[in-house]
Amino acid sequence: MDRPDSKAEAGRGIVLVHDWLTGMRGGEKCLEPLCRRWPQAQLWTLFYRRGSVSPAIERLRIRPSWLNRWPGVHHYYRYLLPLMPLAAGWRIPRAELVISLSHAVAKSAQPPPGVPHVCYCFTPMRYAWHMKEAYFAASGNSSAFSGGPLRWLDQVKTWSRERLLEALRRWDQAAAVRVTHFLAISHTVRQRIWDCYRREAVVIYPPVDTDFYTPTFQKREPFYLIVSALAPYKRFDLAIAACERLRRRLVIIGTGQERRRLQALAGPFTLFLGWQPDEVVRDYLRRAQALLFPGEEDFGIVPLEAQACGCPVIGLGRGGLTETVLPLGRSRTPTGVLFDEQTVEAVIEAIVQWERHREAFDPHQARRQALRFSRQRYEAEMFAYLEAVRCGRQPTCSELSAEDRSAGLPSLRSAAA
Repeated sequence: MDRPDSKAEAGRGIVLVHDWLTGMRGGEKCLEPLCRRWPQAQLWTLFYRRGSVSPAIERLRIRPSWLNRWPGVHHYYRYLLPLMPLAAGWRIPRAELVISLSHAVAKSAQPPPGVPHVCYCFTPMRYAWHMKEAYFAASGNSSAFSGGPLRWLDQVKTWSRERLLEALRRWDQAAAVRVTHFLAISHTVRQRIWDCYRREAVVIYPPVDTDFYTPTFQKREPFYLIVSALAPYKRFDLAIAACERLRRRLVIIGTGQERRRLQALAGPFTLFLGWQPDEVVRDYLRRAQALLFPGEEDFGIVPLEAQACGCPVIGLGRGGLTETVLPLGRSRTPTGVLFDEQTVEAVIEAIVQWERHREAFDPHQARRQALRFSRQRYEAEMFAYLEAVRCGRQPTCSELSAEDRSAGLPSLRSAAA
């Protein structure tokens, strides 16, 4: 890393805001280059678990909220959603530029008057807006009171939840007003920002570490792969059921609140490995038949890490995947198979389709597709945009494209064509 040679480059006037720091997931991979660029920046967050993120992030001055002082909070912080707006809304005392990376509350940071606030938005708060059914339907349907004489308790629970979500939506819209410039991680999220906040946004795709995730072009082994946090909306139950019915081996890397339920659904063809280091993930991506990705994602870094390793992707044809995977039947050089419905039958049909047409998939093309989303591209676009904002202007898409050309980077305009 180049040693910063000025106060601005060191980041003493930069304030970063992130929802929470409890692990190195996609959002933290977007935050990390900013922390490397500005090691003297302040970093504000709701929750911080020491040792859970990379050294580049850990070395910043991290300021967690008062919620972080609750005993054992890192085991249950997701359940504190109603309290998060109370702990967020940070009043930043001094700054030249505030940059929030937000899928929940980070965008509510309040900079000093006249100071720009750029929000890199992973998505509007999904629990309150476009995915509330995926988060809450299961718990509502499984209530012990459903259908019985105490059914009214379920109705009260549903009524209370809807009032809470309505309050969160109002708060979220009010918090969005504090943002002067919106960035979106995908065109899918750009549309959501407009739908929820009536604000325009520039798209800058997240970084993929194509220097680390590389192929070996060895013969693929007869198993399918899932790499992810195990959250309800990701619908890995569909992939498990499909592989069990087809009698195909499935390896699952990751952990989360859905693990116990998914293990109960799984049969002899499914293997859970839990959390694994990046080197193990890369090894499996180099060997798997294909990555299974049945949920709707805002962007989805893992499918691009898979393609960087020459691994095809079988996933849902909605959300970010439509911008990163070249689908069989709609591309001359496909890198995956996309299905339209979240059903076991649709996943089965997609797997069978991949197996029938596997000769159409070129691992070199998958690698080339991933290179369009490299870390170098992300840093060139992001820092060009932020520098323009610091100079008092907002770059246009054409200016970002010019920055790409000056860095020798390929165009993304036809990345998913």
